[in-house]
Amino acid sequence: MGCVIAPVAGHADIVEDSHLKVDMKNFYLHRNFTNSSAPVSSVHSWSQGFDLQFTSGYSDTPLAFGIDANAQYALRLDASGNDGSLPYSVTEQKAADDYGRAGATLKMRYSKTELKIGDHRPQLPIAFNDTSRQLDTIYQGAVVESKEIDGLSLTGGRFWSAVTRESSNHEKLYKWGSRDDLDSKGLDFAGGTYNLMPNLQASYFYGKLHDIYQQHYFGIMHMADLGAGYKLKTDLRYFNNSEDGDAIAGNVDNRSYGALFTLLKGSHMFGVGYQRMLGDSVFPTLNGYIPNPYLVHWSSLAFVRPDEKSWSVRYGYDFAAMGVPGLKFNTRYTKGSNWDRGPGLSDNSESERNINLSYVVQDGPLKGLGFDLRNINTKQKYGSDYDEYRLYTTYTWTFW
Repeated sequence: MGCVIAPVAGHADIVEDSHLKVDMKNFYLHRNFTNSSAPVSSVHSWSQGFDLQFTSGYSDTPLAFGIDANAQYALRLDASGNDGSLPYSVTEQKAADDYGRAGATLKMRYSKTELKIGDHRPQLPIAFNDTSRQLDTIYQGAVVESKEIDGLSLTGGRFWSAVTRESSNHEKLYKWGSRDDLDSKGLDFAGGTYNLMPNLQASYFYGKLHDIYQQHYFGIMHMADLGAGYKLKTDLRYFNNSEDGDAIAGNVDNRSYGALFTLLKGSHMFGVGYQRMLGDSVFPTLNGYIPNPYLVHWSSLAFVRPDEKSWSVRYGYDFAAMGVPGLKFNTRYTKGSNWDRGPGLSDNSESERNINLSYVVQDGPLKGLGFDLRNINTKQKYGSDYDEYRLYTTYTWTFW
């Protein structure tokens, strides 16, 4: 009798502890090129996206198992030119009418160690999920995460493909900026984060994109209580990037130092940052210009060019202190210089200013409905200048 009941109970946990939701995003982007010599004056897109996510529970067995599934779909409402938000046909000179993708993840858990094989949306120094446009980046791979030791989180595995923000198809991984047929057999990685003290955290990760590049990451985060309601958060981050194996995508010589200091007081946030690139090549990123927000100045321009040094100031305010919960304001200005453009060329400089205003409805029938308005203004001594607006309207419908 016990042999019959156990599988039924295990199946019940998988179903009863499951969740199903759909994230909906209406996204509009308009970019004006302000250079008089720009090939086009502007590009824009408007789309509606749906992200259906099923998360199962785990079976009630010593080696527990479950399965997650996801399906994404986006419909173009309007578009002109290629702004990187939707699949774009160079031959037809138009964005796709719609696009989508779907996948699943098998998961197994023993004690506090979990293995997932299939689709992933990582937020790691060596691979990150891109949510900046319409549909998310989805990686395929096998990832194991262990939290057996209190305060220590260990992660490792391999990603072998990715479907980027403007694609329906998984592609093998390659270095952005090189030919997309210069594929790697996969990105192997391992690392961990350890809470040395309640207010001090250290991280190390290593990634190896076979025959293309290898990457080391070190990070330290500290939160200091200064008294009188003031707190100071310190983020120190370092990357070391070099070519790997046959170096099929060419030389990789880049090291990045970053420091971000953030002063917090009530609803106010004020930060200053510094970032320095060393070496002869740009900071390496994956297919489709997948972002790396672990760089303290990652943004539209990213400030990742050879030998570039950049600094930033930022400010944020939460209007809950003024009786308007859900309304937040953030702004940032970043200036980069010393960008080495190569022998015989003078150095480049660039700047970016970001303004972000967001609001989430807190109660009533529209509770959870979010609005996010962003303005990005960029300038380069040698290159394209643009002024860009992005408007996101988001809502999550939870079925169970």
